[in-house]
Amino acid sequence: MNDQPMGSMQPDVTWPFTDGTFPQDLLVIVERTVADGSCPALMVIHDDEQDWLLADGLHDPNADGASIVCHVDHVLGLDPSVAALASLPPRHIAERDSRDGPWAIRSWTYEDETSS
Repeated sequence: MNDQPMGSMQPDVTWPFTDGTFPQDLLVIVERTVADGSCPALMVIHDDEQDWLLADGLHDPNADGASIVCHVDHVLGLDPSVAALASLPPRHIAERDSRDGPWAIRSWTYEDETSS
């Protein structure tokens, strides 16, 4: 895996997306359980560095080897409902309780960030 920050791996992909949909070549950080289809994406984060993180909301995505980088199209092929989140602004998280549940969106920052 590349040790560079996510933004440096895809400098030509900027948000908001031109047509309101995820670009096919957008790289996302995905929990392996979501990438292999064994768990649905229940949490999608668009962070302030323009990274997109998709997790199952059940397992620790930060554990060694728990997440990979792949194209968003791979995830959309497994779960087309994630496409509705292409307009999710930076510093926001979308969560749901089940694969068919509605997305709840709220502001989000990394836990180690403090507000002044």
